[in-house]
Amino acid sequence: MERVRLDPDRLEVLYTRLGEDGADNVLCRAMEEMAIRLKQSEKIYSAGASGELRKTVHSLIPISDQIGLDTLARVAQDVVICIDSGNLTALGATFARLIRTSDQSLTAIWDLQDVTN
Repeated sequence: MERVRLDPDRLEVLYTRLGEDGADNVLCRAMEEMAIRLKQSEKIYSAGASGELRKTVHSLIPISDQIGLDTLARVAQDVVICIDSGNLTALGATFARLIRTSDQSLTAIWDLQDVTN
């Protein structure tokens, strides 16, 4: 079980700046895009295409940052570091952590939306 960090201040800024409907829209699109990219990254990882994996995982960082998923952004950065260093053992462990963290992060956002609606 991973402990995820959700930055409520970032979400508050998002809701203040965009209003409830706008922020909900951004959250839904971000979550959908992250889910797509995570599914792609699992296929790419299985295929052993590290360059493509780096690109896909790296693209998760700004999306995660935008909606306050600090832990997910940090773990995605750790995966990129493992790819850059060529450490396949660390990559395997860190990529598995990314998948666990992403599942729990997306659940945390869904749970938060259920509370606010």
